Amino acid sequence: MNNRTLLLYFITFINFTHIVDSMLIMPLGDIFIESFDLSASEYSRLVSIYAFAAFFSAIVSMFYLDRFDRKSALMFIYSGFVMGTIASAYSPNYELLLLSRLFTGAFGGIIGALALSIISDLFKFEERGYAMGVLMAGFSAAAALGVPFGIFLAAKGGWQLPFQVIGFSGIVIAGVTYKIFPSLNDHLEGQSDKVNFVKTIRTITNDKNQVSALIAGFVLVLGHFLIIPFISPYMIKNVGLSQIEISYQFFFGGLATVITAPIIGRLTDKHGTQKMFVILMLICIIPTLLITHLPVVTLFYAICASVLFFIFASGRFIPANAIITAATGSENRGSFMSMKSALQQLAIGLAGVLSGLIVFIEDDKYINYPYVGYLSCLICIVSIYFLGKIRVAKGN
Repeated sequence: MNNRTLLLYFITFINFTHIVDSMLIMPLGDIFIESFDLSASEYSRLVSIYAFAAFFSAIVSMFYLDRFDRKSALMFIYSGFVMGTIASAYSPNYELLLLSRLFTGAFGGIIGALALSIISDLFKFEERGYAMGVLMAGFSAAAALGVPFGIFLAAKGGWQLPFQVIGFSGIVIAGVTYKIFPSLNDHLEGQSDKVNFVKTIRTITNDKNQVSALIAGFVLVLGHFLIIPFISPYMIKNVGLSQIEISYQFFFGGLATVITAPIIGRLTDKHGTQKMFVILMLICIIPTLLITHLPVVTLFYAICASVLFFIFASGRFIPANAIITAATGSENRGSFMSMKSALQQLAIGLAGVLSGLIVFIEDDKYINYPYVGYLSCLICIVSIYFLGKIRVAKGN
């Protein structure tokens, strides 16, 4: 295994920890709603505030991320994320938990953008499908291993325990990062010492290729995350699953995508990013509608629907991210990825708010969730148009 591959797996593991942290609010949704006596809209704010904080911090990082060694940036951002996660674990009420999630999101939301920047610096466009597949496998592993384990810890020791484990584990990971992660500063060559805010924005917004990539990413994430916040609460109240059975869904769904994500990545390299995205996007309509329309069913059928959704919903992001990251060269990749991350975090926040406005609780059931599924499919289909306009930029 060469050094690039080792770094790929290490950055995937770092990404794993922040994904577990950001995902845990959703499968524990029913616990938070009952513990703090929340309405559907209050719960959606708890989900969304992380994303909105990440949006604003990503806007700021857009001007600075390319001006630092990737290692230094990673250490600073990850340390802030760890502190926010620990603060979340010790929040005694809803208001302080909201503030803690805001702080965590301000740092954690940039980790994904930095991971994409590092991977794009390390791997050429022709190899990037595989690299994105590994990164997405880490996302799936977070769902298959991290989230079920977090649900188990919450069931045994309260919702605070999984955040405590992530936070204190993060301290160890930060120390290892400082020791073993090398400097990555090739992108600094030829850069001015002065931050030019107008030039940074114009470099991106004057390039139609980058603008199309940003819109495509925003639209795809908005459509995808519309159904995410209420999957677990809907499965518990409307489908009849228990909190532990929710962990089975995440385990088998995540495990399936750990296997399929690298395969989809290699198929993307072989058959082309655009073709694979359209195929996966259209197939994903089926499990999206299944998930949002499930009646009371056995655990087996609920898991089957979840596995299909995990495979194709996460799978479509592999060719999509390979296309989007190719929209710019290495000289402003960090800035572009930060703006991409900002817009996608904004999309996540808006998706949470929008789904919270559509869905409501009546007689201990979640109403209107099927309409969220229809809207999700419609919005995601629009992303095909924008992704089709992207061309590979020089430096890939």
